Amino acid sequence: MGFKDFRVLVFIRILVLAMTIGICAYLILDTEYYATFIAALFFAVVQIGLLVNFLDKTNKDIAKFLNSIRFDDFSYSFPDDHSGSSYNKLNREFNSVLSKFRDIRAEKEAQYHYLKTVIQHIGVGLISFMPNGDVQLSNGAAKRILRLGNIRNLQDLSSLDPDLPERIELLENGETDLVKIHRGSSELQLALQATVFKLRKEEFKLVSFQNIQSELEEKEMEAWQNLIRVLTHEIMNSVTPISSLASTIDNAILGHIEGSNDPQYVESEDLEDIHMAVSTIRKRSESLIKFVSDFRNMTRVPMPNKSLFRVGEMLDHIYQLMKPEMEKIGCNCEVSVEPDSIQLHADREQIEQVIINLIKNAQYAMVEVNNPKIILKAWVDSNSRVFISVEDNGLGIEKEALERIFIPFYTTKKTGSGIGLSLSRQIMRLHKGNINVVSEPGNTRFTLKF
Repeated sequence: MGFKDFRVLVFIRILVLAMTIGICAYLILDTEYYATFIAALFFAVVQIGLLVNFLDKTNKDIAKFLNSIRFDDFSYSFPDDHSGSSYNKLNREFNSVLSKFRDIRAEKEAQYHYLKTVIQHIGVGLISFMPNGDVQLSNGAAKRILRLGNIRNLQDLSSLDPDLPERIELLENGETDLVKIHRGSSELQLALQATVFKLRKEEFKLVSFQNIQSELEEKEMEAWQNLIRVLTHEIMNSVTPISSLASTIDNAILGHIEGSNDPQYVESEDLEDIHMAVSTIRKRSESLIKFVSDFRNMTRVPMPNKSLFRVGEMLDHIYQLMKPEMEKIGCNCEVSVEPDSIQLHADREQIEQVIINLIKNAQYAMVEVNNPKIILKAWVDSNSRVFISVEDNGLGIEKEALERIFIPFYTTKKTGSGIGLSLSRQIMRLHKGNINVVSEPGNTRFTLKF
């Protein structure tokens, strides 16, 4: 760099100036060469002016350089005649730094245009806005899905649904929501997900939009087909024997009436057959009534009555409640809550119902297992979301059954109703949470995510 030469030149100039001043002092004090003194004094003044000009020019160049950086104006360049002087060396360093800044800005602009192109190209709608509702970014997919032009503020979305802006504003970081919007004869099912971030001390919220109407319709049709398949299976299991036994009784009585001289007389053996058939019809009818009752309960899950409670206290209560049943099969149970202070805002009775159902399923899966064990665990992830898991070392769930266990009335138990897991998932949905399962022989874990 030229700064070393700059310091040398300044030192030389100061040294020459000092020598000139010394000569002036000598001439005025020890000699009578007044003309020479005046010439030396003039030369000293010139040296001072040149030194000031030298420093001032450098300061002006440094000020220009700093202003170029301050105002992002990298188009300016400093002159360089390649003479090798300290000025030119300094100017070359300035130009080199400005060139580096130009390259960095060009690279950032290229990255910006690249990301902008990607954002505009993806099929997921994106809207980024500030706390006051001003929209900073909205891609083409968002405008296409919402069928709007330029979106300047969240309130522009009120033309779709008056409650939509408020629902978007209330979304927390990482939270999702489903919104149904009616537009004339058409309907939109929007899946929203929010992410909150800070950029240069400004807070922004990025919300993604996806129209999942076709996916929902497909899943709904699949769910109806599965439900109808199960309903048909259960109803036919009850109605077929009822119809068969009713026909048998009818034929027996009709044959007796037509073939007997005394229609009022019925042999005891025939009465026993009729009694057995009627008894079977009654039992199957009761089973069918219970099935219909369970089906009705599936459609009457109340909305959660939420309150704040400690997860550890709830799990300890469930453990004490289920302890006698677990002791019957020799099952050990561990309760782990980390940290102990975890609190949950939910309907405690409904969550207890879900966990108790999972424990009962685990007990059923461990009847033929040596040293059965259940682990109740609660923890909080990095996003402050609460998780509760029920884990057992039972036989596990077969892969085919694993894909269907949440379908209403599907069960692998001989005496099960098949609504427990479906009801549990419904309760978790009402809590805006989810339930999932991972299973292999010797280990099954259901996890509740809030």
